[in-house]
Amino acid sequence: MELKCVSIDNPEGLNFVLGQSHFIKTVEDIHEAMVNAVPMAKFGVAFCEASDKCLVRYSGTDEALIELARKNAFALSAGHSFIVFMKDMFPVNVLNAIKQVPEVCRIYCATANPVEVILAETAQGRGILGVIDGFASKGIETEADIEYRKSLLRRFGYKL
Repeated sequence: MELKCVSIDNPEGLNFVLGQSHFIKTVEDIHEAMVNAVPMAKFGVAFCEASDKCLVRYSGTDEALIELARKNAFALSAGHSFIVFMKDMFPVNVLNAIKQVPEVCRIYCATANPVEVILAETAQGRGILGVIDGFASKGIETEADIEYRKSLLRRFGYKL
């Protein structure tokens, strides 16, 4: 077994969700979950099929986001993993909808941070062991940091 680290290519710092599923209809079901959760959603989703033809399956509503999802999914080539890139929305807007897709098994991360994916590769294939989402903590928030956090959430409309 060999350990590998693959960085998610996300040049615009877009939000994305990385997860694991178990069935070829994942692409269509996540597509439906996205548009039902956020009408007019701009996204691209790609899924690494782990049997039969072992293709990267894809869908979405925005060609650039579809291409970004396809490119990253193929770079991972990890069995039954999926990635969804989105624009003009946050993962919190769609995460529960994605989790409710019956074939979704796990969410590794939902972020706009730089992400490194830790993979194990064997003669059979690849699997995701985990992710490094962003950077290590640099300290503990101060009272000013607390005020900033609360202000930011209210500016985004997530708190009253």
